[in-house]
Amino acid sequence: MGQVFGTDGVRGTVGSQPMTVEFAVRLASAAGRVLAPNGGSVAVGKDTRISGYMFEAALEAGFVAVGMDVKLLQVMPTPGIAYLTRVLGADLGVVISASHNRYDDNGIKFFDRHGSKLDDQDEQQIENLLKEAPVTLESSRLGRAERRYDAVDRYVSFCKQSTVEKLDLSGMRLVVDGANGATYKIAPRVFSALGADVVTIACSPNGKNINDGCGSTSPHILQSTVKALGADLGIAFDGDGDRVLMVDHSGEVVDGDQLLYAIALSRIKAGQLHGPVVGTVMSNLGLEKAFADLGIDFQRAAVGDRNVLTALRESGGILGGEASGHIMCLDRTTTGDGIVAAIQVLEAVRNARVPLAELVSGMTRYPQRLVNVRVEQEFDLQESVIVSQALAAAERALGAEGRVVLRESGTEPVIRVMVEGENDHVVTEYAEQLAAAVREAAAASV
Repeated sequence: MGQVFGTDGVRGTVGSQPMTVEFAVRLASAAGRVLAPNGGSVAVGKDTRISGYMFEAALEAGFVAVGMDVKLLQVMPTPGIAYLTRVLGADLGVVISASHNRYDDNGIKFFDRHGSKLDDQDEQQIENLLKEAPVTLESSRLGRAERRYDAVDRYVSFCKQSTVEKLDLSGMRLVVDGANGATYKIAPRVFSALGADVVTIACSPNGKNINDGCGSTSPHILQSTVKALGADLGIAFDGDGDRVLMVDHSGEVVDGDQLLYAIALSRIKAGQLHGPVVGTVMSNLGLEKAFADLGIDFQRAAVGDRNVLTALRESGGILGGEASGHIMCLDRTTTGDGIVAAIQVLEAVRNARVPLAELVSGMTRYPQRLVNVRVEQEFDLQESVIVSQALAAAERALGAEGRVVLRESGTEPVIRVMVEGENDHVVTEYAEQLAAAVREAAAASV
């Protein structure tokens, strides 16, 4: 069957391998046998994609058939499933979501009983069993399935309590963009319960409009709404709720690097920051320099929340994240959580008694250009003379105050070309030249 696990579980176009009903049953059977060989329970949740109901039923069948009890959490953000896996005492958690992708994609990812992503060894064991047919035990050994109608209340309470002192957002007007995804009910309820005046957009999912011109990947409607309403700020989530971006009162986007800076600044002032802050190779150079000015140790990991989490655990850090808005506050929860991260930023704003724009003004973002080059098949970037020459030219032009990153996406068939430096014109010019070189090399490899 080939390797099916990517950087964040299994993902693909619905109806094509691996995202078929047959595969979902096979995956549940394999995962159940690896992670709960003597039976046990599994918490299963999904985002709002129309295919989520189909995959939920298939996974339920596969797990019940190997003797596992299934707790159906229904529509729930990814970090909510991680949390509920722990508090419900489940042996594993399963998320049906393709995160920030369009509705015609879907995915399946796992948490262990502690609410953490599976390690490589567990994933490899599951991969090995995928070659076998699904197992069905005799009737007396089958599991049961139940819908947990208390899941939303439990997760809302957890989010509200994710600050050291009770956060009071009275007098603050927030615009919440739910990406027509998993946070569409929960996020507005959390912020309203904390006292904010909440206006919602993209909180009317129909199964096909998730991430469609809305959410953290497309915040333009949020920007205009915040300005039109004179709101204090806007909050945008992605389809499964593990990422968050914000918009300040003037309509400017505040990305994950800036939000990470705001939380770290608040933590260090309160004496609560431990260990280094961890970003990725894609984190803005301005973030690194701002942390240096504050005396905060900053480390870079490979792209992906699993890599950030690994680096935090190895270094004893509690705070890390990505520019995309995937932010981890390990002193509050076990994984990236968009709602929890947003609450930490709102607490920082309240404590500093300044608008969000002023709070993040200590970080100057370097011009950065990201170009995604779609490729038909994999090829070795390092072996391409065309790419090597273009890379050398870009690095010479940027000098010590710039960076170039070339990497293969773990979730899409694209090569990501990132160029960063002091001069926006130079950054744009060399990003386009390097992207053109990658396209040429990719075409030559077909």
